[in-house]
Amino acid sequence: MAQLWGGRFEGKTDDAVWAFNASIGFDIRLLDVDIEGSIAHAKMLGKQQIIPQEEADAIVKGLTELREEQAEDAGAYEDVHSFVEAKLIEKIGDAGKKLHTGRSRNDQVALDMRLYTREQITGMRALLLEMLRTLHALMKEHLHTCMPGFTHLQKAQPVTLAHHLGAYFEMFKRDADRCADIYERMNVCPLGSGALAGTTYPLDRDYVAALLGFDGVCDNSMDGVSDRDYLIEYLAALATVQMHLSRFAEEIILWNSDEYRFITIDDAFATGSSIMPQKKNPDIAELVRGKTGRVYGDLLSLLTTMKGLPLAYNKDMQEDKEQAFDAFDTVNESLALFTEMLKGITFHKDVMERSAVKGFTNATDAADYLVKKGVPFRDAHGIIGKLVLHCIEKNCAIDDLPLEELKTFSPQFEEDVFEAVSLKTCVEKRLTQGAPGTEAMEKVIALHERTLREIEISMIAQQSGR
Repeated sequence: MAQLWGGRFEGKTDDAVWAFNASIGFDIRLLDVDIEGSIAHAKMLGKQQIIPQEEADAIVKGLTELREEQAEDAGAYEDVHSFVEAKLIEKIGDAGKKLHTGRSRNDQVALDMRLYTREQITGMRALLLEMLRTLHALMKEHLHTCMPGFTHLQKAQPVTLAHHLGAYFEMFKRDADRCADIYERMNVCPLGSGALAGTTYPLDRDYVAALLGFDGVCDNSMDGVSDRDYLIEYLAALATVQMHLSRFAEEIILWNSDEYRFITIDDAFATGSSIMPQKKNPDIAELVRGKTGRVYGDLLSLLTTMKGLPLAYNKDMQEDKEQAFDAFDTVNESLALFTEMLKGITFHKDVMERSAVKGFTNATDAADYLVKKGVPFRDAHGIIGKLVLHCIEKNCAIDDLPLEELKTFSPQFEEDVFEAVSLKTCVEKRLTQGAPGTEAMEKVIALHERTLREIEISMIAQQSGR
């Protein structure tokens, strides 16, 4: 049992207690960032002459070599921090024992989680950017693909597939914005906070922060070691990403059904049945939907862990990692797979358009037609309601009826009604900002192109700042 403490203790730690207390099984994934933080700390110790420069150089060299090696025997150590320090001492001797000068495991783990979470946010923004690019390409492709818009899962008004997908573009754009906001807010360095009250060593915290690409340092050492707000924020953002994916997945599942037949999912992203040979199941979409509750649970678990903790550090905080890692992995995989699945979907334009025509999605436009002929809207609403009921009984669409039959419902109907309630007209005349008409959508698509460029530039700027 390799550990960073023990001088105070005379007795041996119980094996079950050791296993219960150890975190190496999951925090070994922090190895790279732990070494990165330790290299920066060692450079600062040498710069400040807290330890001899030659020893600082030896530590940096040893840590750099350790980064390239495999952590095969890590299980014998309490956590990733004790593993790194022990391996460093094996490699360079007693100089390695000086690495922990001016540093506590409390501010060390706080640093590691910030560095690792920051990497995760950068990766999530890249995944969101790819989703946005995919949606943008589909929107341009399906600018004139008509389909029914729904409320209450009932056909409501005609829209285009570009307009429908554009709603998800807006959702994922906000997700990308949230990630950028969290990155900016969390990008301060906790190293130098010590166990909770700083240290008497003349540390140069700003130097370490600059080496690690932080914008500054935390201003309160107790907050520095016990803050997990940024992690809660990020898990909340991930829960929102997963919720958006789940909504989208639900629509993919519906559209893929035999009742809708709006789409065909590529074989690479579907599975079959062990007993029913005709089945082609949308399992990826269903799993994305199913994993959403898991991500919610990770967020709620961390909130519950933190809710009663007095300042400063408490061992409870070790529980932040498994929850966070699970959410990171689940949402990353869900988003990456969903985006690839979306790229391979075939949209059946004719089926979508026929569904819009047969679903009386032009009923509101028919009412508006009568209003423009001088009929009060409430009266027009009632006339079209009766007309729809008549069409349901005859199993036809409004514009399937001859003009003479339409006139039995209102004498205001004229020959121009057929143009007024055609699917193309119903969509194209909706030109207000955010509407599905071609002119309005082309403006939005142009805005989206600018959005994509801005996200790319922002990500480059954040990376160069590091």
